[in-house]
Parts: sequence; C-alpha cells; structure tokens
Amino acid sequence: MTDIGKADRPKSLSVEHRVVDGVRVVTMQGEIDHDVKEVLGEALLSADGAVPPPRIVADLSGVTFMDSSGINVFLAAHRRTSGAQGWLRIAAAREPVLQVLRLVGVDALLSCHPTIEQALNP
Repeated sequence: MTDIGKADRPKSLSVEHRVVDGVRVVTMQGEIDHDVKEVLGEALLSADGAVPPPRIVADLSGVTFMDSSGINVFLAAHRRTSGAQGWLRIAAAREPVLQVLRLVGVDALLSCHPTIEQALNP
C-alpha cells in the first residue's frame, strides 16, 4: 500500500493494486485532489508512461472527496486504456463522489458500477 500525503495535513490517498481475472483493480482511500493527482495517475496508468493494463477497475469505495484534478486523471486514463483496446470502470463510488462524476458527465463516458463485482463482469 502506498500512503501519500503531507505531514502537516490529515488528508492522504492510499492506493492498493491487485489483479482479478486479468483485470487490474485499483482500490483507493482518502481524498483525490490537486495534491495527489500524480499519485492517482501513476496508480491508474504507470509511473514510466508505458501502456497501462487494458482493463482497470477503480474502486472508489474509500474515497470521500474528489475535485476536478481527479476527473482529469480519470479522463486521461480512459483515453489511454481505450487506445489499448481496453477500458476503465468506476466501482463503488460514494454518493458525493458519484455526484461530481455525474455533474461533469464522466458517468456518460466511463461505466460507473455500484460494486466491484459488477464492474468486473463484462
């Protein structure tokens, strides 16, 4: 698990990766904002700019806040995975985060599922 945050702030983003039936599941906990956008990008894509895994589920069940920085990272990850004939799906987003996704129309571009299990199913 990677824990990213500033020592003088209680905010942080924890990220865990696992593979389920060939799908990379990225589980996040904390807040997604400008301060952690690089960490989010590395978690969803890759630190070295290589082609990301073609299928990714972003488990947002532990995310309590997301601003436009997170939206931009998710859109970039969507473009990259789509370019590799894959997909990025959102799973288990809490209502405040889901409202942000709906407000900017990301839910029309990315599949948003109530559970990780549903996001993993084709």
